[in-house]
Amino acid sequence: MPEPQARLIVHPLAVRITHWINAFAMVCMVMSGWAIYNASPFFPFKFPLWATVGGWLGGSIAWHFAAMWLLCANGLLYLAYGIGRGHFRRKLLPVYPRDVVHDAALAMQFKLPHDTGKYNAVQRALYLLVLFLGVLLVASGLSIWKPVQFSWLTTLFGGFDFARRVHFVAMAGVVGFVVVHLALVLLVPRTLLPMLTGRARIVTHKRSEA
Repeated sequence: MPEPQARLIVHPLAVRITHWINAFAMVCMVMSGWAIYNASPFFPFKFPLWATVGGWLGGSIAWHFAAMWLLCANGLLYLAYGIGRGHFRRKLLPVYPRDVVHDAALAMQFKLPHDTGKYNAVQRALYLLVLFLGVLLVASGLSIWKPVQFSWLTTLFGGFDFARRVHFVAMAGVVGFVVVHLALVLLVPRTLLPMLTGRARIVTHKRSEA
């Protein structure tokens, strides 16, 4: 006989909405940020024009700030929901180094099981890391945007030039997270639909009666 299945909510509406808004805003910020970097690069390379938005420095800055306000507002809503409704506690905690190492080893062997609606140790660690990178991006971005008004913050980052490098490295970390995230979706495509609908069919096992 076929296994009994239950259609459960695995991603609440608030999580889905903030996820997709965050994805849109992050793409806009990264592409406009690359255009801003191209205007004054501090590494021996530039990003191709097709990977940037804004058309010129002023336009790219406008895109960057528009996406920044959207990202910050959306991030605050997500943090409020995650803390207030216990989402972080249920989904992202606890994280133990030994579990991360264990699950990473299984992932590299393509043996890591994936339960719909549950994050393994590697996923929990990566989500916490990207949240930290988001805070670092905002702080370093403020120190670059208003180096006089936030002089204490700019000083904390080691000066304007070093703050730019911190901002760039944090951005690179977020881009790396997105690449890994998309790779995991390609490897386990059944995780995409629940992020759109919020629901997934999960196999449930009935207890055998004595």
